[in-house]
Amino acid sequence: MKVVIFAGGIGTRMWPLSRENSPKQFDQIFNGKSTIQLAWDRVAPAFGSENIYIQTTKLYQKIIQKQLPKLLPKNIFIEPARRDVGPAVCFAVNKLNKMKYSGPVAIVWADHLMDRVSEFRDGLKMGKKLIEKDSRLFIFMAERPRFANNNLGWIHVGEKAGEINKQEYFKFKGWKYKPKKALCDKMFKSGDYFWNPGYFITSLEFITSCYKKLAPEIWNCVTAGRYDKCPKLSFDNAIIEKVDLKNAVILKTNMGWSDPGTLYALKEALEESSEGNVTKGNVYNLGTTDSLIYNLENKKVVATVDLKGMVVVNTEDAIVVVHKDNVVRISELVKEMKIKKLDKYL
Repeated sequence: MKVVIFAGGIGTRMWPLSRENSPKQFDQIFNGKSTIQLAWDRVAPAFGSENIYIQTTKLYQKIIQKQLPKLLPKNIFIEPARRDVGPAVCFAVNKLNKMKYSGPVAIVWADHLMDRVSEFRDGLKMGKKLIEKDSRLFIFMAERPRFANNNLGWIHVGEKAGEINKQEYFKFKGWKYKPKKALCDKMFKSGDYFWNPGYFITSLEFITSCYKKLAPEIWNCVTAGRYDKCPKLSFDNAIIEKVDLKNAVILKTNMGWSDPGTLYALKEALEESSEGNVTKGNVYNLGTTDSLIYNLENKKVVATVDLKGMVVVNTEDAIVVVHKDNVVRISELVKEMKIKKLDKYL
């Protein structure tokens, strides 16, 4: 099986920790490793480094080669422009087709964390077996939710569809992306919805046919070498929303997965207690709870008093202070700063 790790995102919601020249997936803040290094460590031993591909942009090629010295140079896919995930997956599909590969393909991401790697590997291996049994499937890995997180996508899990080697898989009934809090609470309590990490397994032949039939405008742009002209569509909008539901199944997982996609999500990933704090650098807190306080300036102390649910990040050239409920708006902030010609801080 081929595994493609996508690592081209900027991570604007993590600013100022994540910058355009050094996005979050390259920050070595998890016991000295970055999330892309952790992603590599999860799959390379199980499937062989020759079968692992990294897709990114030219801007990040050198840092990837430095952080992943065992990655074969020919296994780096360089996107010629920034588009959305729909075109990005199609780009990888076209690359693998040109290599004359056929068989199972797994799509995973470079910016996630997980506690139980063996569960993840078992899911990928089971997906591979299912694709070898029926190549016309999309197999989604669904993570058992730990709480009602309305900043994530959720998968609606249906009844049991079958089993392979005594492992069950389930019908796919659609999903909800970032549901409103009240609906998210109901979904969590129902037990029928799982978190969507965005990992899936399919066959190269099937996903190729899906692009040709369901997203011909993307397929034609990619295969004609006009990637920059591709419409900006998510993979869901481009493909999954148009696929017959009988062509999709779900594997339930319990990987201890988290996506530190916002600064507060990073806090949640690093601290199990909702009241606990996550700190870095020269920080002193008095009465502060449920907060992330990062100080990347050695000669300065960052002190807080009685903060609750706050994010404070101090770097050499930027400081951000935001309540946990509003961290998603950091993307808006970055856009405004770009309009104001403050690119040097981004």
